[in-house]
Order: sequence, then structure tokens, then C-alpha cells
Amino acid sequence: MTTPLTKLVKRELKIKGHAYIVSMSPDGLKIALKGKRKGLELSWADLVSGDAALAVALNASIAASGQLQPAQRPVRRARRTRQSTRG
Repeated sequence: MTTPLTKLVKRELKIKGHAYIVSMSPDGLKIALKGKRKGLELSWADLVSGDAALAVALNASIAASGQLQPAQRPVRRARRTRQSTRG
């Protein structure tokens, strides 16, 4: 006998050195970068009905735009100081 999915279950998953959180609930599946709220979601109804292919294509296009990619820290340039012209 299997355990019914009645509440949210979260697990951490490492992919290419980056940590992701996979959340399974009675409504569906969600994967997001660890520490971020937004991620890719897929409902169980879409998965079972075959609409998942469309959802996967849409999510792939979103991921390609960089939404699910790890955040890049901006490169800070050293502040240039004024040198004194006094001799």
C-alpha cells in the first residue's frame, strides 16, 4: 500500500552543482532554485491529460530566458579616486 499525498512534501535536489527545491503537493509539482520563491510549476491534471508537453515547452522557454537560472552577482568595478595634482 502506498501513502497518499495529502500535504506538501519538499526535497532538495542538486543539478550541475546548483541546489533546487522540489515541492510536491496534492495540486502539483514545483521546482525552484533554493532560496527563491518563483519556479516552474506543473499540475497533476496537466501531467495526466497530456497537456504536460505544452507546459514543458512553455516552462523550457521561461527557463531559457533565465528565470530559473542561478542568480549572477553583478561585477563591481573598483571606484576610481581622484589623484591630487599638487606637487
